[in-house]
Amino acid sequence: MDVYKSENIRNIVLLGHGGAGKTSLVEAMANLAGITSRLGKVTDGNTISDFDKEEIKRKFSISASLIPVEWKKTKINVLDAPGFFDFVGEAQEAASAADAAVIVVSGKAGIQVGTHKAWELCDRFKLPRMIYVTGMDQNDVDYKGIVDQLKEFYGSKITPMSLPIRDDGFKGFVSVIRNKAFSFGNKGELVETAIPGDLEVVMEQFHDQLFESVAESSEEFMEKYFAGEEFTEEEISSAIEINVADVSFVPVTCGAPTSLLGVSNLMNAIVDYFPSPDKCKKAGKDSNGEFNADYDVSKDKSAYIFKTIVDPFLGKYSLIKVCSGVIKNDDALYNTNLEKEDKLSKLYVLCGSKPIEVPQLNAGDIGAIAKLDAKTGDTLSTKAHQITFEPVELAKPYTSKAYKAVNKGEVDKVAQGLARLMQEDNTIKLVNDAANRQSLIFGIGDQHIDVIISKLQERYKVAVELEAPKVAFRETIRKKSDVDSKYKKQSGGHGQYGHVKMRFEPSGDMETPFIFEEEVVGGSVPKNYFPAVEKGLADAVVAGPLASYPVVGVKAVLYDGSYHPVDSSEMAFKTATSMAFKKGFMEAGPVLLEPIVTLKVMVPDKYTGDVMGDLNKRRGRVLGMNPISSGKTCIEAEVPELEISGYATTLRSMTGGSGDYEYEFCRYEQAPGDVQEKEIAARASLKEAEE
Repeated sequence: MDVYKSENIRNIVLLGHGGAGKTSLVEAMANLAGITSRLGKVTDGNTISDFDKEEIKRKFSISASLIPVEWKKTKINVLDAPGFFDFVGEAQEAASAADAAVIVVSGKAGIQVGTHKAWELCDRFKLPRMIYVTGMDQNDVDYKGIVDQLKEFYGSKITPMSLPIRDDGFKGFVSVIRNKAFSFGNKGELVETAIPGDLEVVMEQFHDQLFESVAESSEEFMEKYFAGEEFTEEEISSAIEINVADVSFVPVTCGAPTSLLGVSNLMNAIVDYFPSPDKCKKAGKDSNGEFNADYDVSKDKSAYIFKTIVDPFLGKYSLIKVCSGVIKNDDALYNTNLEKEDKLSKLYVLCGSKPIEVPQLNAGDIGAIAKLDAKTGDTLSTKAHQITFEPVELAKPYTSKAYKAVNKGEVDKVAQGLARLMQEDNTIKLVNDAANRQSLIFGIGDQHIDVIISKLQERYKVAVELEAPKVAFRETIRKKSDVDSKYKKQSGGHGQYGHVKMRFEPSGDMETPFIFEEEVVGGSVPKNYFPAVEKGLADAVVAGPLASYPVVGVKAVLYDGSYHPVDSSEMAFKTATSMAFKKGFMEAGPVLLEPIVTLKVMVPDKYTGDVMGDLNKRRGRVLGMNPISSGKTCIEAEVPELEISGYATTLRSMTGGSGDYEYEFCRYEQAPGDVQEKEIAARASLKEAEE
């Protein structure tokens, strides 16, 4: 593949609802550009961008993939992002490397939740965008209805650049810019034809809207518009390019990728109207403060790792976007995050799963480095001029499952496999819950976790079992108790003797397991045994007497006892203290505490009633509702952690996938009696089974 200058590069991400046709569009673009000789199909598992075995098996995109397409002497780096919500981290990584976006809308399904989420993602990364409506060769496609819906949601900036000509199929299109109609000839070439009479009124409406948008781009054009003069195609194109860049103009076009119809129009529009990297901004930091890389080829070299691929067969590739300068295949690059330098051996451009070696990458281009000791989010520059770019903040995982290896001897292999999967997926989180003796895996949703476990089995040949995670309860006391505990053992020779009298009461400090004080007078318990008493308490609070959960908020006071000059020992006093704690704890009104989380649910206004009703069923306390952007409301509530298991699935079901949520630990509260009884019984059964 040729090396392209910055001005001849376009970096675009394909976004949209799952199943809208993004992967089929990539396939059509690759075919028209000569990368493939025939069209692959998602259903057949032979597309260029969905190459992972999980994607082939499940027939949808899981990871973002890169397909560089050469078109009109321009390199279009196409990032095909997953549309399913569980893989939003991949879409965010792809969007961070793009300079513009094509939002793909299914002509048959119309505007979906994924369409809105794609728009929001473009807003977050400040991406110019255009909308491509697919499936024009299918029946029951309402293109004008989709355009009207888009205008209703996003305003007058939505402007169609083409209208489909449909007469028992997709026959051609009307170009709003050129004010001409074209029919598809053999192999998709265009043949000029008359504008169909049923489209003339709509065409005139869209043409006027386009001219108004062009007129608003400059005072000169505004004067020309009011004078009733026609704009030339060059003037229209120049204005569209300016307005697309500042998102005051969002073009809409259409096609049928599976038939290769209307795809070349989209590729032409990408080249003509989307900005090249050298017209985009990119700021980082160096030793002098802010460093404006701005994809300037004349500045010192720097690059950002936006994605990592770790595959047993492909190997490890760090996907980079060159932010400034020129990176060559024999460069020594300094990782400012790891503070180490690596000498490159080869540079690649990835085309799906196929690495293509290139001698260099200019500023603004996207490529890959093999076997680099680095992670997603790291910055590469030179040691002489160290530059750092802020890593992209990805979606946080809140859905959790407990996992364990099916074969106990494969625990290490499971850990190694998950570590490799975490290198390429930063939305996976592992937590070791020592209190409940469980290992937890967090993902964006149940489907995400299911894919992780399936990859573990497929790639690394280890199986794990999943189960609902145990909630981290705590134990404490609500009353006071006073106990006398003596440990005495005689077995020939020296015996064991320890005797303590202790008071137990709530400490009021729920952050600390216990507070130990001594009020011994007269030396009834020698001072040298005080540490043993404290150690006995420390051991006892690890698993409380009520349900073997960690203990918090207990104050223990040693006020008396006795000792034997020969038989007493640290071990004896430690044991006596442990016995005293168990007895005193159970006599002091023991209770279970459950964790409470602060939950924030962001949903469209029309779903607030359903969400609040569901939260009430989950023992939630709604704290407030705050309007946020785009007709959404943030509902804030306190909910027991026990009750949010499976909430991701429920929320998506209630809101059609449009709701999002996040939560964080707030505090512990006393669990209701029924919850406490059920949990104590469950823990007792578990203990019996283990014994």
